[in-house]
Amino acid sequence: MTDEIRVLVVDDHPMVRQGLRTFLDMQDDMTVVGEAVDGASCLEAAERLRPDVILLDLRMPGTDGVYALRGLRDLGNPARVLVVTSFVDPSAIVPAVRAGAAGYVYKDVKPSALAVAVRSVHAGHVLLHPDVARLLAEGDTRPSDFKLTSRELVVLGAVVQGLSNREIAKQLALSEKTVKAHMSAILGKLGMQDRTQAALYAVRMGLVSLVGK
Repeated sequence: MTDEIRVLVVDDHPMVRQGLRTFLDMQDDMTVVGEAVDGASCLEAAERLRPDVILLDLRMPGTDGVYALRGLRDLGNPARVLVVTSFVDPSAIVPAVRAGAAGYVYKDVKPSALAVAVRSVHAGHVLLHPDVARLLAEGDTRPSDFKLTSRELVVLGAVVQGLSNREIAKQLALSEKTVKAHMSAILGKLGMQDRTQAALYAVRMGLVSLVGK
């Protein structure tokens, strides 16, 4: 297939990496392009292999998952990151989401649900449990002196749903050029660099309805 989702698996346990690789390679629309064992090797592999989605463990010896997330953000790497964690306390997930994770699943997730999660973050969705979103909103003290128009809020809501500019234009009966202009205005007002950051911020601050769990 030419549209396979390219996945990088990052975990310090060989058996976990092998299990994820075996399952994901069984999916018709996914292929594992590489593995990494910590945050530093994740950054190197992500730049070299350019995966679409990174499955990232949080707790690893040396450089951990949050280190990797911050590094990916600083490098401008476009990979979507799905955290695969054993943490059950929602507050333990918050630093990863703040650093740019698009969502998370637990390590005991059912294989079918993991496949759905990979496809979902690849499509642009944000997968956060409401408890995590609440903690993010409570802890975010950034000034909210921006003013989005009602149309910009609608466009931002569509971005949170993972729609492309073309799909948003079709849904709202606008030209794609107009949607791009709205996106530029949204990013400027929010002080964000890309649509993923804007979507995560929108979820954290309750600007649009939460999508996914």
